Amino acid sequence: MADPVHILVTGSTRGIGAAVAETLTARGVRLVGHGRADAAGVLGADLAQPGAADGLWDRALAALDGRIDVLVNNAGVFEPIAVDAPAGAWASAWGRTMQINLQASADLCRRAVLHWRERKGVPGARGGRIVNVASRAAYRGDSPAHWHYAASKAGMVAMTKSIARAYAAEQILAFAVCPGFTMTGMAEDYLSSRGGEKLLADIPLGRVADPAEVANTVAYLALDAPASMTGAVLDINGASYVR
Repeated sequence: MADPVHILVTGSTRGIGAAVAETLTARGVRLVGHGRADAAGVLGADLAQPGAADGLWDRALAALDGRIDVLVNNAGVFEPIAVDAPAGAWASAWGRTMQINLQASADLCRRAVLHWRERKGVPGARGGRIVNVASRAAYRGDSPAHWHYAASKAGMVAMTKSIARAYAAEQILAFAVCPGFTMTGMAEDYLSSRGGEKLLADIPLGRVADPAEVANTVAYLALDAPASMTGAVLDINGASYVR
């Protein structure tokens, strides 16, 4: 029997991340999740803290017997800050969002690349895959209170493309998905706060995405997508933004 693929998924306890973990587990992988606190199959780490991502990687690597084949960066925050907020609050909001959404993801990508390079001479080693969950906001932008969120997700897309170009020859592959509104608690709060009917009218499909739709796309990229797709960014937004 073939050894199962070993996967680390961040932000796996709710919403898209929970759907991703469920979908991948059903595919027979060996998966370690991440959340705010330790639980069964979940490692707790506060990614708002510098260095927490490195600690999470080390713990996940130990839990998976020293090998991670796929990294899924899904953890993120979507917290508003007004343009006329006090300077200190503005800076704090930007720092927190960038730390969680981009810096922690970058730290984990770095550790993944280094891990796969170190394993290059191990019999059966097969490089690795990164799937970054970004957002439609990376291309379209977001609300007046979410500059920082859009900027963090644009950075994630650029980082994904950079990794793909840099390490494809080493069979280190990188992909991103850019969901629009997805029916998670975070999206529900945003839709209700900004008039759900009006926002839905901007989606030609007539509805927001289901977490399972995003999860199936992530699973495809993590397990099935051909290597020649490395660097691809897939949109899941009901045609609310096309490029």
